[in-house]
Amino acid sequence: MNERQRARRPGGRSARVGAQVHQAVTELISERGYGNFTVGDVAARAGVADSSVYRRWGSLETLLSEVALTRLNAQSPMPDTGSLAGDLRTYAAQVAREITGPDGPAVLHLAFALSSSGQQGLQASDHLRAERTRQLQSMLDRAHDRGEPALDAFDVLDHILAPMYIRVLFGMVPLTPDYIDGLVDRLIAVTAPGSLSDHGDP
Repeated sequence: MNERQRARRPGGRSARVGAQVHQAVTELISERGYGNFTVGDVAARAGVADSSVYRRWGSLETLLSEVALTRLNAQSPMPDTGSLAGDLRTYAAQVAREITGPDGPAVLHLAFALSSSGQQGLQASDHLRAERTRQLQSMLDRAHDRGEPALDAFDVLDHILAPMYIRVLFGMVPLTPDYIDGLVDRLIAVTAPGSLSDHGDP
């Protein structure tokens, strides 16, 4: 019986409630900003009882951390186009779609607010950064195995992700394809001039 309940947990009502609560948080962040709503507000927006939110997440900070981590971690597989330059362009375009979508700016603001909201927020920020770095490293390791010049995951964070995040946070959108490709081209030029556009020769 316990095993059956455990197997059902990711789907059904539990998953539906989780999605409703996450969406409620995202909407409230967008409408009111960080720190301007309560668990009761989230529960009312999601159509669930306060006790359900507390039972599952324990606190508003824990819930907010989970929303930021879930929404900002890329949900698509890391691209594998056959070249690092192609992978970087595809990945950058994918991230741009995530953060400029209907919920993207609100979730970015939430992530930045959490990073300065105490120990729990810092842990959420560290977790998000570690997950992004892990994802990027899998792509960079594949490129290295193909014989392409190695990049550091933090190079991608600094040269591609950070500028896009800043632009969205300050309302400097849209992130055009030319702008995104330009970020990738500049990273390539800075780290390995003239080498990443070709498939393998450094």
